[in-house]
Amino acid sequence: MTEDPDVVSRRIAHESLAEDDPTGWFERLYSAAVDGQAVVPWDRGSAHVLLTDWVETARPDGTGKTAVIVGAGTGWDAELIADRGYDTTAFDISPTAIDTAKRNHPDSKAQYEVADLLNPPAEWHRAFDLVVEIYTVQALPIVLQADAIKHVGDLVRAGGTLLVIAAARDDDVADEDVEGPPWPLTRAAIESFTTDDLRLIQLDRTPSPTDPTIHRWRAEYLRD
Repeated sequence: MTEDPDVVSRRIAHESLAEDDPTGWFERLYSAAVDGQAVVPWDRGSAHVLLTDWVETARPDGTGKTAVIVGAGTGWDAELIADRGYDTTAFDISPTAIDTAKRNHPDSKAQYEVADLLNPPAEWHRAFDLVVEIYTVQALPIVLQADAIKHVGDLVRAGGTLLVIAAARDDDVADEDVEGPPWPLTRAAIESFTTDDLRLIQLDRTPSPTDPTIHRWRAEYLRD
């Protein structure tokens, strides 16, 4: 296909939004990709470079620990974390994404599940030693982001780590001036992951390796 993948994904998203179905576009996009009618823009065929860098730098040992990958898509980030020894749960709202992840990684050590970040299973509340959120919150309309951010934070258990990677937006860019998806996160949005016991311990803003005009947040949080 020759049409810009970002244009296609935005069209699909806007169709869902017009039907008051702000999360339905994920399944539509992944289904279209399976049929060869679209390309998932964020499906890199490998783990996100900022996650890979964090793993190589922090060298986390997941032995005896649990992890969850939010909006796991086709599974590349989950595979990296599972290979570090974590008992890894990877979820996505799109059944087609989960089916694709299972096909991509038939011998995976991760458990792939269909679930909704905005209505997660009760047993996941503060259940994970490591929570990885990459690009999921920013793929939701701004009006839903605060709720999504709260649910992401609620997955982190005491003593656990949250890692967030997202496109960055300057705080002076008004919400109404952002034509998503994605709807990149301001610094204020990144800081809103914090709570009384979930502390921001590291925040980096780096240019994209393919386009230096685009910046990415990588934020690390620790629950007391």
